[in-house]
Amino acid sequence: MIVVMKSGSQQTHVDHVAELIEQLGLKAHVIVGTDRTVVAAIGDERDMEIGAVESAPMVDRVVPILAPYKVASREVKPDPTVVHIGPNNAEVGGEKLAMIAGPCSVEDETKLIEIAHAVKEAGAVGLRGGAFKPRTNPYSFQGLGETGLKYLAKAREQTGLAVVTELMSIEHVDMVAEYADVLQIGTRNMHNFNLLMAAGKTGKPVMLKRGWSATLEEFLLAAEYIIKAGSTDVILCERGIRTHESYVRNTLPLAIVPAVKRESHLPIVIDPSQGTGHAYMVPSMSLASIAAGADGLIIEVHADPEHALTDGAQSITPETFAKLMADAGRVATAMDRSI
Repeated sequence: MIVVMKSGSQQTHVDHVAELIEQLGLKAHVIVGTDRTVVAAIGDERDMEIGAVESAPMVDRVVPILAPYKVASREVKPDPTVVHIGPNNAEVGGEKLAMIAGPCSVEDETKLIEIAHAVKEAGAVGLRGGAFKPRTNPYSFQGLGETGLKYLAKAREQTGLAVVTELMSIEHVDMVAEYADVLQIGTRNMHNFNLLMAAGKTGKPVMLKRGWSATLEEFLLAAEYIIKAGSTDVILCERGIRTHESYVRNTLPLAIVPAVKRESHLPIVIDPSQGTGHAYMVPSMSLASIAAGADGLIIEVHADPEHALTDGAQSITPETFAKLMADAGRVATAMDRSI
């Protein structure tokens, strides 16, 4: 349920309601909106006597939450969430689209920093790059580990880009959180609930990628785990799902964008690189994503895709990325947004 406070309520009123909710054995989650504050009561509220909450000072009304995901629901927070990332406090979910780009894997320091400067000059606000790589084939390149994280941190120092990198295991939480601005949870780990909670406990922004066979409800419930654990700054990421189609690596279902916008207040970005598996498709699907209402893109960019250690076939060059950014600006303008 959510407790809607009256306009003009003071912090003491909100604290009192939160205390009453905690006394009922539920967890209180305060959300300050544009017009008024609501207090979400998280937990099993069946058969609970809520009369004391309803009659508390400055309570307007108590409303049941119909969606199974509570704090991720737009019922709880009608206003869109804007997540701030990196040293430049870039916005994800605001009027300006967040463009994040970089190599699939961190390969070496020089190459990474060159790509970081190139995407920064084109207008990106974030740098993607995997220091730890989950690979289906155990003999494939697995990443540089902490060395790769140090390279990402150095690139951030030189460019001001927010570092977005994948967290694969609980044992690496502290290490990755030390270097990263955004902890990315990959598609293989969307259902790893212990990892989701560990990421949420850091309080850092978390980018949650949709599982390749996950439903919308499962996607938002996974986000709920992160928020419930402590991080309210969750960025959803659509990276394609598995279908019977074999021409593309994944099928990129852009219908998820308006669906998320209807059901949740969380921002959503699109990964057209993993969503297609073909570099030539990335520009077109990027523009389509913006037109669908996405809050940003996360794109694989490599200076020499033919010799990339991972995902070269779906990586675009810095030159292609720069042209894409120019084209994206025109589509964004048509959508009353900007790059």
